[in-house]
Parts: sequence; C-alpha cells; structure tokens
Amino acid sequence: MFQLKWLWHNLRGDRARYIIALCLSVVGCSLTIINPYLGQRIVDTFLAGPDAAHNLSDKRSLLIGLCIGMVGFSLLRTSLAYFTTMLYERSSQNMLYRVRIFLYNKIQGQDMNYYDHNRTGDLMTKMTGDLDMVRHTMAWIIKTIIESLTIFVAAVIYFFYIDVELTLWLLLLSPPIFIVAFLFAKRVRPMYTDLRERLSQLNTITQENIAGNRVVKAFAREPYEVQKFHDKNVNFSKANKAAAMVWLDYFPYLETLAQGFTVVLLLAGGLLVMDARITFGEFSAFSALVWGLSNPMRNIGIIINDIQRFFASLNKIVDVYYAHPDIVNGHNAVVKRRYKGRIQFENVSFKYDNATVLKNISFTVEPGETIAIMGATGSGKTTLINLIPRFYDVTEGRVLVDGTDVRKLELDELRGNIGVATQDVLLFSDTIDGNIAYGDPDMPEEDVQKFAKLAAAHDFITKMPDGYDTIVGERGVGLSGGQKQRIALARAMAVQPPILILDDTTSAVDLETEEHIQRSLRELDFACTKIIIAQRVSTTAEADRILILDNGRVVEDGTHAELLAKRGYYYEVFMLQNEGIGRQVTANGPK
Repeated sequence: MFQLKWLWHNLRGDRARYIIALCLSVVGCSLTIINPYLGQRIVDTFLAGPDAAHNLSDKRSLLIGLCIGMVGFSLLRTSLAYFTTMLYERSSQNMLYRVRIFLYNKIQGQDMNYYDHNRTGDLMTKMTGDLDMVRHTMAWIIKTIIESLTIFVAAVIYFFYIDVELTLWLLLLSPPIFIVAFLFAKRVRPMYTDLRERLSQLNTITQENIAGNRVVKAFAREPYEVQKFHDKNVNFSKANKAAAMVWLDYFPYLETLAQGFTVVLLLAGGLLVMDARITFGEFSAFSALVWGLSNPMRNIGIIINDIQRFFASLNKIVDVYYAHPDIVNGHNAVVKRRYKGRIQFENVSFKYDNATVLKNISFTVEPGETIAIMGATGSGKTTLINLIPRFYDVTEGRVLVDGTDVRKLELDELRGNIGVATQDVLLFSDTIDGNIAYGDPDMPEEDVQKFAKLAAAHDFITKMPDGYDTIVGERGVGLSGGQKQRIALARAMAVQPPILILDDTTSAVDLETEEHIQRSLRELDFACTKIIIAQRVSTTAEADRILILDNGRVVEDGTHAELLAKRGYYYEVFMLQNEGIGRQVTANGPK
C-alpha cells in the first residue's frame, strides 16, 4: 500500500492523464467480449443454426453488418490501445523526470556525513536503473495488471451469461494458479533485493576504477582491477541467473495450468454441445475468449517477477527520497551580507562515528589575521576547518563567525562568505576559465586572469593550446598536481571571500611558486581572514599565529618565533626542513 501511495503522490500533475489511461484500459479490454459475441451470432445465424441457409440468402445485410462490426471494433480497440499506451508513457516519463530532479536535489542537499556513508556507485544506480524500474512499473506493470484483470472479469461475466456450469469447470484451474504464483513471489522477492545490491556493488567498482585510472596504471594493477570487476560481474550474473531459474521452476506449472483451460473447454464444452446445452456459436465464443482466462494466468508470473524488481528498486529510491540531512540548507531568501571574518572556537569537540577527532579546542581569529595550522597526519586539521562552513557540526562547544554560532546562520550566506581550496582538488570537465569562475559564472575575463596571476597560474595557462578556453579533463586530468592546486586556489580567491580556507594547497608547487603565492595572499586587495593548513615552514613562517594540532588537541599556539623558542613539534619540523637534522639535534633540542 505504501508503494501505491508513493506512486500516487509523485503523479501530481499527471494524475488526470493516468486515471484516463486506466479508464481507457478498462473500456478497451471490456470491448474484447464484443467480437466473440458477434462471432457467436454469425455462427449460430449463418453457419450452424437450423435456418443458416435461409438466413444467408435473406439476411445477408446482417452478416455484412456483423463482419463490419467485428472489423470496426478491432480497429477501435487498436486505436484505444495506442492512445492509452501514449498516456501511460507520457505520465510515467513526466513522473520519472520530476522524481529524478527531486532525488538529485535531495542528494545535493545532503550533508557530508551522508556522502561518507553512501557509495557513489549506489547513488548512481538509484538515479538510473532503479528509477527506470519505477517508470516501467507505471507504464507497463500496472497497465498489464489492470488489463489482465479487466479481460478476466469480462470473460468470466460473459461466460456465466452463456453457461454457468462450463464457466465453473474452467474456473477450477484458477486456485492452483494463484497458489503457484504466491509461492513464486514468496521465494523470489529476497533474491531481487540481493540482486539489486550486487548491481550496486558492480557499479561502485566500475565508478571507482574509472575515477582512479591513473592510480591503477601507475601501479600496473590493470589485471587486478579486471579480475575484481570480473568477480563482481560473476556474482551479479549468478544472482541474475538464480532469480531467472526460480521463474523457470514455476513456469511449467503456470503454463500447464493455463493451457488446461483449452483442454477443459474441449472436454466439457464438447459434451455440452453434444447434449445441446450450448450452441456451436456459444462454443465458438468460449473458444475465441478462453485466452481471456489463460493469458492473465500466464501473465501472473511475469507480473510478479517485475513487481519484485520494483519493490527492490523502490526501497532503494525511498532511502534517498526521505533522507533528511542533519545540517539543513534551507536556501532561505536573506539579504546576503559580507562578514568581517572573525572566527571563534569555544571548547569545540567533534566525534565521527563515535571516534573522537577533536577535543576541547578554543581559539580566536581576528578579522584580517592569517592563521596557519600544522600537525601530524590524522591530527584533525581538515576536520577543524570543515566545522567553519558547517560541512560537519560540532559535537560539543560552538564555532562562531562574527560572534554568531554558525548553526544559526543561513548556510548559503555562510558558505558564500567562505572561499575554500580543498586538499583533494576537484576540477570540473569545463574550461579553465569556467573552473576559476565557478563561484561567479558572470565574472569578467580580466578578473579571472587577475586571480590566476595571484595564484601563479596565468603563465602556464597562456601556454596551453586554447589558453583559458582549454578544456580540462575529468577531475583535471591533463594537468599536473601543482597546476590543479593553483587553479583551485584561483577559484577560491576569485569570489573575494572575507574568509579564505586553504587546505595544503601549495604542497605540490615549487618554492619559487610558493613564495609568489604567499606574497599574493599577503597583498590581496580585499579584507580577508586566512586559515591555512600547511606542512611547510616556509608557508607558515609569516602567519600571524600558528596552531599545532596533535591527536585532536591544540598543543602549541604562537608566532613563528615563539614556537621555535618552545622547542616543540614546530621546532622539530623547522629543523628537519631547514637543516636536515632529526629529533636528536643538540643537547638542548627535544628528545
């Protein structure tokens, strides 16, 4: 019942069209009894009746009329079937379009935690194969159910009208068919749920392999990836065949019972004709319409097969459809204001899947200040900066921007005031100009070039075949790591944000380029608070303050000179990078 309510809810805008289609299906299928009735009249009046010869000469116009009527009703049914199919297709395609847009928007509106726990391949399967199964249900399965049921009921009513006893003999086969269909449905449903999961795994493997093709080739792991795909493909194929074989297990019974209608008709109907209980015309009507009983019974297996697929697909779609993010972007219409850029962390702690990542962190960044964050891998640096634009929410404490808890700020406004260059650089399959101007598609070309120069990207861009109009490959394929970092940096600066967050964005550039970038960041012509994650002392040395994270805690806080004097982690990194001296540097150094 829930599935039908969901379908009805999403048919908004096409409900009238779909109801008309259902009504036309009923009308068109009800007309199937007309031709057998006309055939019965022809046989009894002009072929097998006692006055057949007389009627052929005296009532020829009636014969012609009945024949024309059969042709006319056949054309009418064909026209109705064509028009009805068009209505089903139009309404189902419109519903598919709306649901796909809704799901895409729903996925876009999810928070980072959702993406952390859902595979890309699985989401792609939901947006494609699962949605198409829903469309197939609306356009074919429900249509087939309505038409099969209508034909069955119309045939039974007409048969009862002709002869009750023969009809009851025919209906004796219905209960066994329904029992077989029920057993089939009970057995096959969990198999289609498993089949859907294996398809998702197959798509995930494919997506990951294509996205990581450089890594695969770098390690010459093509044979391994081919084998991994082969294994998943074999698993999916086995599950598919197993589900198909279940249908084959029950098909002989359904087909035999369906064919049994004809056998019963020949035996019971023949005896009734011999006893003159029914006429030859009535027997011919039974013969012409017995498919109205057998075909729906044959369709039961196919319908159940597809319905189980539909349930498996719809359950996956519903997972996305009714998913609610913990961090909601309401896209509320507010007057966008420019922040001053003051950032405060007040006793902030953060847990991820019950693992504590940050512990009781407090510090303040004044507007225009540059704060550098250093620490060992896994110390919580990236998690810390992800709390500012609310990619995640704190577990305890508060993060404030301009004195307001970020949880009380409109997300579009908050994130519109923050420029982010992430550690994992993602460039879109677009021009370089389009990637830099991503935050402001109407940005003048001279501004694009201005920020490219600030990011030390202008020189290599102008040397490319089409300059700023060069199309970069998916995820920036075709560019070096340093080039991608510089384009990402230009993209972050291009929106001229009051808060600029740079997550290790100069790790892949040479020292000369890094110095140019650092100088550009110091000389920005707009007020900007900068938070920079870096591992090079050359990047952090001129920051107003440097925070050192260790195991989720701030263990050092101060300027370059102050931290060197403390002879702690920062001092060790400085010595390693500048003098090549390890942890045992001198008797006065840290041990």
